[in-house]
Amino acid sequence: MAVLSNESRIMAREIKFSLVFRDMWQSSGKYVPRVDQLVKVAPYIVKMGCFARVETNGGGFEQVNLLYGENPNRAVREWTKPFHEAGIQTHMLDRALNGLRMSPVPADVRKLFYKVKKKQGTDIARTFCGLNDSRNIIPSIGYAHDGGMISQCCLCVTYSPIHTVDYYTDLAFKLIEAGADEICIKDMAGIGRPVSLGKIVAAIKAKYPDITIQYHSHAGPGFNMASILEVCQAGCDIIDVGMEPLSWGTGHADVLAVQAMLKDAGFSVPEINMEAYMEVRSLVQGMMDDFLGYYIPSRNRLMNSLLIGPGLPGGMMGSLMTDLETNLASLNTWKEKHGQPTLTQDQLLIKLFNEVSYVWPMMGYPCLVTPFSQYVKNMALMNVIQMEKGKERWSMIADDIWDMMLGKSGKLPGELAPELVEKAKEQGRQFHDEDPQSNYPDALDEFRKEMQENNWDLGEDDEELFELAMHPQQYRAYKSGKAKEDFNADLAKRKAEKNKGAALTAPQSIVVEVDGQKYEVTIGPKDSKAPAQAQGAAAPAASASAGEGEPLTAPLEGKFYLVKNSGDTAVKVGDSVTKGQTVCYIEAMKTFNAIAAEKDGIVTEICLTSGSSVAEDDVLMKIK
Repeated sequence: MAVLSNESRIMAREIKFSLVFRDMWQSSGKYVPRVDQLVKVAPYIVKMGCFARVETNGGGFEQVNLLYGENPNRAVREWTKPFHEAGIQTHMLDRALNGLRMSPVPADVRKLFYKVKKKQGTDIARTFCGLNDSRNIIPSIGYAHDGGMISQCCLCVTYSPIHTVDYYTDLAFKLIEAGADEICIKDMAGIGRPVSLGKIVAAIKAKYPDITIQYHSHAGPGFNMASILEVCQAGCDIIDVGMEPLSWGTGHADVLAVQAMLKDAGFSVPEINMEAYMEVRSLVQGMMDDFLGYYIPSRNRLMNSLLIGPGLPGGMMGSLMTDLETNLASLNTWKEKHGQPTLTQDQLLIKLFNEVSYVWPMMGYPCLVTPFSQYVKNMALMNVIQMEKGKERWSMIADDIWDMMLGKSGKLPGELAPELVEKAKEQGRQFHDEDPQSNYPDALDEFRKEMQENNWDLGEDDEELFELAMHPQQYRAYKSGKAKEDFNADLAKRKAEKNKGAALTAPQSIVVEVDGQKYEVTIGPKDSKAPAQAQGAAAPAASASAGEGEPLTAPLEGKFYLVKNSGDTAVKVGDSVTKGQTVCYIEAMKTFNAIAAEKDGIVTEICLTSGSSVAEDDVLMKIK
């Protein structure tokens, strides 16, 4: 019997492509297309004829829809339909314990998630845990199967002394033995070293030759074309790709380049209908010109090997650069008030990258993927801001970040630094080693009751109930209309800035039209604490009760909330509070930061309503 050469084996192997359309947008900027835009582009993606799969939705997709006032359930149903009709599989991201959000999710909400998404047309759940804790991932395998979905489990790839080839292959074996249908090598920052990635794939295929392996990577640091070739030669079956004008940069390798490289290496790869490719390219550019480009920083279109150091994921870099503009403006306003030289964006970015590299090992080497990449980045950025103001590192740590470091979200891959262990003990915080899910009891009945009290429809297949339970704050803002008002006001401001130029010596008012509604926007130097209000946007309501006392001010910019969870009891005017007691929250950079009373006393005034935008140093409440 003739023995095939290695080259013949490669030539006989087929490599399939998956278009990560959602991640293309998330890795570039802050928002994703509206449902009308998605439905328009879908037929041309199908006509390209080269995709076996399309990534249609995930955590960022769901929340972004709510943020600009669109129902994500309608979007998912209409967006997945054309691909099903064409026989193309759809897949989405699932953050395991965190479901589709930044914080842990009750088990009954996680179970409903899979049933809803399958009914809406999603075939594959790509489950990952940033801690690579199998206790968080394995339940999702059963939930996916119960909902009728394919369970694809991820190895979240990063580069550290802990995250070795053996570490990843052992995790893969455990997940496959627990029932995972497929494995995804999730190289979310693109910092996986090509040869090591090839060894991981080869080891999995050697033990489980029939398991489907899909490789996901980002272009940013510059490794990913070499990595794609290595994993394909080691036995990978499907490659995630992007396409112009949203490939490369903090996004993904372009399908044209990947196809050409693999074809030259002797693999069987699908042909691409270039006429349809150019139509998709044109439509995507049109979406950027319409409004999405206002939220795509130009730097995110560039590759940068500085990303090798901090290892921040491409999907986070999209929103990071947008958020950094706000953080920089706020910090520089403080510096100007205190007679200090201001920072450029480059200076702040380098300080942030250096601080991420410093704090990451101290925080126990969590994989830098949602939500833990945001936790590490937020902690680093908060440290930078506090130190720039002469305060100490670690002087403000959000509750979600503490939960991760204390083990409430799962076991850290590494050890927590002694100084953080000591800080936790000083604050009376408890370390955890129990099953993380046990900390988050079922909650669907509570959310169902809220919907009934508001006369809100539970939705087809309970999909509206699911949205409220998964994204409570965003869903309430969506239902009230506040989300749409805030988004339109912000978009009007960005359009105005582009039309008139950001560097104005005196405030000017111009009228901008968004979605048929006119907004009068004032643009000028940032010389006031509160962000500019657009006509039509909801202004903060009057204080609950005028009063005397010491002002409690915001330590950072974000959105003000009296409570973090719907079941919590809000502080009211007249309540007695003690020094150190949490009295409200500021949501910034996707995490809730607890704000504590600075003295014992009585709350005499609450100066904002929940959901209101707040700038640094704004007065939140008064305590006498």
